[in-house]
Amino acid sequence: MKHFMKMATVVAVSLALPLAAQAHRAWIVPAATVLSGDDPWVTFDAAISNDIFHADHAAMRLEGIKVTGPDGKAVELQNGATGKYRSTFDLNLSQRGTYKVFSASGGLNARWETEEGERRFWPPRGQTPDAAAFAKEVPAKAKNLEVSQSSRRMETFVTAGSPSETVLKPTNSGLELVPVTHPNDLFAGEKAEFGLIIDGKPAVGAKVTVIPGGMRYRNGQDAIEVETDKDGKFAITWPAAGLYWLSASYRDNQAKAPATSRSGSYVATFEVLPE
Repeated sequence: MKHFMKMATVVAVSLALPLAAQAHRAWIVPAATVLSGDDPWVTFDAAISNDIFHADHAAMRLEGIKVTGPDGKAVELQNGATGKYRSTFDLNLSQRGTYKVFSASGGLNARWETEEGERRFWPPRGQTPDAAAFAKEVPAKAKNLEVSQSSRRMETFVTAGSPSETVLKPTNSGLELVPVTHPNDLFAGEKAEFGLIIDGKPAVGAKVTVIPGGMRYRNGQDAIEVETDKDGKFAITWPAAGLYWLSASYRDNQAKAPATSRSGSYVATFEVLPE
């Protein structure tokens, strides 16, 4: 009865959460983020789930996951496999320094109405936004046409030996994290500072949510919510050691034509070590 009552409480709490809090979350999580030794390897899980870091919904496709090594060059995934609820792969850290493991996409999105009042959306489900296809497939003078520019980026970082900075340089495309504190130098009780940029400029007023792992074993999310300042900066003081999921979102009307609005989403996994 005690366990039943506790489960009922968990269900009640989840039903009371806003829809955004219950949405599926994507993540790439390494078995460790700081490694030593002469020839270190690290295994990763990648999934889309309800509970953070608990694979319970769908596997992430490996085709979209890339790795940049400490020298700025691409590194190949090893031993990739995709199951029902998660994908896994290995990475050989043959160079000393920091690696970035990421997935990034973006492009134009449109919606409009036909003369008969039917709503249309572009691109179709499963199709990657392409500027050339947009020009051919979206009617320029469609009724109630709305065009937006969106970007999505997901990252995690691992280091062999001492941290390095090369992979932290932004591409200046979409919403990106610009670390002030190195993402593999995080410790419980210490403040870490970061910046967010959108297309190379400070993302002022971006919403940031940080949630510790282990949601399955507690009633609340224990989320930390902050907003970037006038310089696009924010800080997090880590309450305890463990894995953390960071999510940021941004929207404005500074898009390039033909878009009239732009939005960006950013997700990262960080490991915070004991003091």
